[in-house]
Amino acid sequence: MASSASPTMDGAGPRGPAASAAPSEKIAPRRLFAFLIMVFGMFMSILDIQIVSASLSEIQAGLSASSSEVAWVQTAYLIAEVIAIPLSGFLSRALGTRLLFAISASGFTAASLMCGFTSTIEQMILWRAIQGFVGAGMIPTVFASAYTVFPRSKFSIVTPIIGLVATLAPTIGPTVGGYITELMSWHWLFFINVIPGIGITIGVLALVDFDEPHLELLDHFDWWGLIAMGGFLGSLEYVLEEGPRNDWLQDDSIFFFAVVCVISAVAFFYRVLTAKEPIVDIRAFTDRNFALGSMFSFCVGIGLYGLTYLYPRYLAEVRGYSALMIGETMFVSGAAMFLTAPLVGRMMGKVDPRVMIAFGLVMFAAGSWLMTWVTKDFDFYELLRPQILRGCGIMMAMIPVNNIALGTLPPERIKNASGLFNLTRNLGGAVGLALINTVLDHRTDLHISRLHDHVTWGNATAVETLNMFAKKFQGMGDASLMALKQLSQIVHRQAVVMSYGDAFFILTLFYLGLSCCVVMVRKPTMAGPIADAH
Repeated sequence: MASSASPTMDGAGPRGPAASAAPSEKIAPRRLFAFLIMVFGMFMSILDIQIVSASLSEIQAGLSASSSEVAWVQTAYLIAEVIAIPLSGFLSRALGTRLLFAISASGFTAASLMCGFTSTIEQMILWRAIQGFVGAGMIPTVFASAYTVFPRSKFSIVTPIIGLVATLAPTIGPTVGGYITELMSWHWLFFINVIPGIGITIGVLALVDFDEPHLELLDHFDWWGLIAMGGFLGSLEYVLEEGPRNDWLQDDSIFFFAVVCVISAVAFFYRVLTAKEPIVDIRAFTDRNFALGSMFSFCVGIGLYGLTYLYPRYLAEVRGYSALMIGETMFVSGAAMFLTAPLVGRMMGKVDPRVMIAFGLVMFAAGSWLMTWVTKDFDFYELLRPQILRGCGIMMAMIPVNNIALGTLPPERIKNASGLFNLTRNLGGAVGLALINTVLDHRTDLHISRLHDHVTWGNATAVETLNMFAKKFQGMGDASLMALKQLSQIVHRQAVVMSYGDAFFILTLFYLGLSCCVVMVRKPTMAGPIADAH
């Protein structure tokens, strides 16, 4: 293995016999520090997916936007990021880790600054799209570096770090966003990226020397493949984002983009399979563990992003929490993830990763099961155990999944594979949000219909409640009408709460079933050091 590897720049020393030998089991401090700087850049990029979610109403008011327009502050970022993530594999090989990451970090920083200065919703959407596109390159680049720069014996140290960041950042996004907006203003959701972004750019340029660029690859850049990929992934993300709000294919714009998605998908896969230097190399999916790991990543993404959306929506819609209160409640999951990551790192070398994944998925299912009994009175303490189980379960499953998917691939395939792997997690989140919104809408309508069938003049409890409200509103106008309106609101709220219970029940069954699929994964062999891949 290492003895037969071609001489390369090790990053800790010059070319030569020592450089071509197996990497030292000791991590060079300069290399570790450079990697941690990159990890912080990835943290900022992932955090910005959700950091505005708790403050959209403040942004809407500040930019005088409609509710449909302000939703694009999120959607534009997600669409641009989904397109850019798989592209990062090719760009990382062509430009090298150092240059690609520096361009991504500096571009992300500049776009963040412009987002903070925007005065119209159109400007905000444009700069958010740019922010998502340029910042996306940092995410798979960190994953690829973790699995090519460090010896395999150190995976138990570096992979919990990236696993923690990839799962913690979107979870605490609403918390961080709520605090920033409450203490300062929504502009600082973006300004806060500027100083760290400059520091990351300088640090990467000064310290990262993991590989060498191959600029000659740019001569074979597949522009048609990029256009097809953009049409495919961008349209898919749009359909998944807007579908639940606009009755899916019944809406003309969604139907149009669904057609664009199908046509672009055919063109994309044709280019990928026939181009001399494809924009994305999908051969990694021929590796069984990578394909299954990506499938698990997709499914974990459903829960990761789905519950990061579901809990805040319940707290805002049913409990009437402010952005800050939602952030404080959601912090429990983030704390559970943070405390679980070191434990998972210690277990990785001692426990079969398949067992860890199955146990993590069962924990996640248990947390969802506790929420199937949700009522309008569920508060911080009722949400405590479900959130702890969710946080611990996500970490227990996600870190071994990362290792199974990327840790056993040949080094020369990891850069492309990292982009595909991270794409599956984001697409899982998009599909999860679409399905959850659809379930909530349809089940709410169903429960309203059923409750209305029971809340009739023949129902003694309903009549008694109506009379109680009528007495309460006497002397305040049309007491009977106001009482009916109050009762209707109670029925609607109860239907909404029941729909949340249905969504959590579906997630419970889904993750219990997914835990059984672990038997299809081959036990990975992690012995021996990994050679640097340049």
